Amino acid sequence: MPDNALGALTRLRIAITVFFALDGFIFAGWVVRIPAIKHQTGASASTLGLALLGVSAGAVVTMVLTGRLCRRYGSHQVTVVCAVLLSLSVALPPLTHSALALGAVLLIFGAAYGGINVAFNSAAIHLVAALRRPIMPSFHAAFSLGGMIGAGLGGLVAGHLSPTRHLLGLTVIGLIVTALAAPTLLRYEPPRPPDTPHHGSDEGTPRRLDRRTRGLVIVFGVIALCTAYGEGAMADWGALHLEQDLGASSGLAAVGYSCFALAMTAGRLTGTVLLERLGRTRTVVAGGATAAAGMLLGSLTPSVWAALIGFAVTGLGLANLFPVAVERAGTLAGPSGVATASTLGYGGMLLGPPAIGFITDWLSLSTALTSVAALAAAAALIGFATRHATTD
Repeated sequence: MPDNALGALTRLRIAITVFFALDGFIFAGWVVRIPAIKHQTGASASTLGLALLGVSAGAVVTMVLTGRLCRRYGSHQVTVVCAVLLSLSVALPPLTHSALALGAVLLIFGAAYGGINVAFNSAAIHLVAALRRPIMPSFHAAFSLGGMIGAGLGGLVAGHLSPTRHLLGLTVIGLIVTALAAPTLLRYEPPRPPDTPHHGSDEGTPRRLDRRTRGLVIVFGVIALCTAYGEGAMADWGALHLEQDLGASSGLAAVGYSCFALAMTAGRLTGTVLLERLGRTRTVVAGGATAAAGMLLGSLTPSVWAALIGFAVTGLGLANLFPVAVERAGTLAGPSGVATASTLGYGGMLLGPPAIGFITDWLSLSTALTSVAALAAAAALIGFATRHATTD
């Protein structure tokens, strides 16, 4: 590969990584303030769950449309636009004083969040194909690292800044980072794999898929669903479990998501090596089983510190499931595959908040969180059952 081409790919990789990290940073900054927003709106567990549904609903509705926008305008351009919208919309939740109003603004936030996820995953998949290495987990490691920093910062400022000032600060940071990273992303078209003939942008041409390929995309989407359910549960309910069920302070409760995000970051930073050594199937099976064990510990233990360990083990197990699922779907079907897998994945987030909220009202939050373990185990079983239908 010529040095100038390699340099361009390296610059693209850095820019795409920055947007993954920014997405995690902004999202985590929001989730650690959920307890304060819950108090501000006076919502019960179930009504809060319905309000949080706005994030997932906005994301799911937007994702299919974003796949089409990526084909028409390019994933790089769509990534930048969605980053601006995400940065602006994160400042809206503290301005609400009812669960209904919160749900409405979270629809906007969720739309931007869903859009940027499809767009930068599509951009990353083109880069993975051009480099011919399974580096997809490294991008998602950046998301987790951004989440860890955002949650840690949120824990530090929770006792000093109001949610309004905190989330407005995230808006400013998001717009500055976007302004710095966008020129690089907009300068280059999505790369093609070496030795691939040029026929224009392959993002602009939908692929015709046979029944088997469509079925595999759905399978990868179901694995993404099981994973996203767990990630969403940790983001939306982990801090509340530590604070309400185990008596942790608000700062320590915020640390719970940081532990989860740190473990995910570590798992994804080593994900390329893991995939090269184990292959995708064994990585999915081992990850799902590990996450199931970790979540059982995190949800059922009476000890705050044991729960934190459980959260970390859960993050380590879930780390590479979503990247593998989305990468395989995108490789098979382009932006449409990413959109399908992501839509199913965030369908898990769509299901998770209200399901956990209602189970909490009927039983308890700790019992509700065991559903994360059940779906992680399901992802492992699906990965094992389809081992002969997928290539590593």
